[in-house]
Amino acid sequence: MSRRPGLAERLDQLVVALDAGRAALPSTVLTEGDELVARARERLALAGEATVVALAGATGSGKSSLFNALCGHPLAAAGATRPTTGEAAAALWAADPAAVHQLLDWLEVGVRHPLPARAADPTDLVLLDLPDHDSVEAAHRAVAERLYQRVDLLVWVVDPQKYADGVLHERYLRPLSALAPVMVLALNQADRLSVADRTACTADLARLAAADGLGAVPVLAVSARTGEGVDALRDLLRVAASRRRAATDRLTAEVVQAATGVLAACGTPDRAIGRPGGSGQTDLVRALEGAAGVPVVVDAVRRSMSGRARAATGWPPVRWIGRLRPDPLRRLHLGVGVPISPELVRTSLPEPSPAARAGAAGAVREYVDAATARVPDDWVLAVRSRVTTEGLGDELDQAVARTPLVPLRPARWWRAVAVLQWALLAVAVVGGLWLAGLPLVEQAFLVRPVTPVWGGLPVPTWLAVGGVLGGWLVAALAAAAGAWGARRRASQAGSRLHEAVVDVARRRVVDPVNAGLDLLERCRSAATRAGA
Repeated sequence: MSRRPGLAERLDQLVVALDAGRAALPSTVLTEGDELVARARERLALAGEATVVALAGATGSGKSSLFNALCGHPLAAAGATRPTTGEAAAALWAADPAAVHQLLDWLEVGVRHPLPARAADPTDLVLLDLPDHDSVEAAHRAVAERLYQRVDLLVWVVDPQKYADGVLHERYLRPLSALAPVMVLALNQADRLSVADRTACTADLARLAAADGLGAVPVLAVSARTGEGVDALRDLLRVAASRRRAATDRLTAEVVQAATGVLAACGTPDRAIGRPGGSGQTDLVRALEGAAGVPVVVDAVRRSMSGRARAATGWPPVRWIGRLRPDPLRRLHLGVGVPISPELVRTSLPEPSPAARAGAAGAVREYVDAATARVPDDWVLAVRSRVTTEGLGDELDQAVARTPLVPLRPARWWRAVAVLQWALLAVAVVGGLWLAGLPLVEQAFLVRPVTPVWGGLPVPTWLAVGGVLGGWLVAALAAAAGAWGARRRASQAGSRLHEAVVDVARRRVVDPVNAGLDLLERCRSAATRAGA
């Protein structure tokens, strides 16, 4: 069996729930919760051993007479005219009067009657005689209603004529039904009823109380005039004071009520809430990649690497032609490595089309909608407020600018092929010079030089033709290899750009959404523990 939390733990959990729900809970729930926490902590810090009991009721119910009967002294003026009681009065039986007076200061009760403790009297008890809740004086009603919220135990004093009064039940008993564990109903003036009528009235009062949500609240028949039932009520108060739990029970009931209100605002728990699956994030990232121009950059990487490979490995005499073509990456203000200050660098990617921008905004909205599909409306608005597309385009652009797209150094095989190309060019040049020099030697020395022959052709011819054809063949093979390598580099760049866009999506959309849903779960979990 799990341990039920104590009041201090409940208060702490209620604070956690309220703090987690600041952006989503209704203002009334937050205000009432904050006031309850402050009031509870103040009450627990003041004479925590004392029990404050209030006699509440309407004009003519006999509260003041019952107050005098319980005290054993004529402390309050009793009468049937209204208003008789204009301010609260306290009778106190206190082992530590100073602490109780501090408590009465907090309650703002100025009329105080310290009483000597007799054997039959309760100890550490404060009994309040409150103004009428139906007083014609608004100030008197305000005093009574303020103290209804602060006392530890409420004794509702009713009379046989008005115990079913709608104002009592609709304005006070039903709204305060959560405080049933610290309520007592006293049917005063019972001496005016026959035994049968008294039984019928108490039974009817108990029925009305149950209909108000008070459950099996104690209902006593008393008579302040004859003393009937007064001892039983005094004994009940003595037991409450001796248990020293009325204040805790009252505050616990209020915390449970406040936690119930928080849970109602959090909606029904649903295991499917939040964290859209892979397809949701995939659609979001794909749309952001389109808005960031990732396909354009990947294609530029492919064309750039292919062109660089041809420029590095092509036949040397015609390489310069390739250098006349602008590099696709540099035209976009993108290149090798990472810029020194990427925050200050802007790419030259074309602005995303209206369709791409709309697609990105729509993907963000769809992701948030999917995450909050089973979340209460106020929480949906709180989560949406965390996600904005303002500045998203600039952040995506900078993410692209920060991403290294191509290697800092050329591929090693480019250098090897370049050396081979220069060697083949040298062979071709040697063969050509050899062929061009043969007539000159013959003319100068009148002797035809002997030219080596191989395979039926002079060796210089083999060198000249072979060097040129070999250079072209190597250039063609290198161009094919360079194209394959360019596609591989483009794929790698695409993966890095994908991760960069995923990071932006996580920081700008996924993490804020998850943070909002985490607050909902924390609020609901803490409120559940507070109200357990």
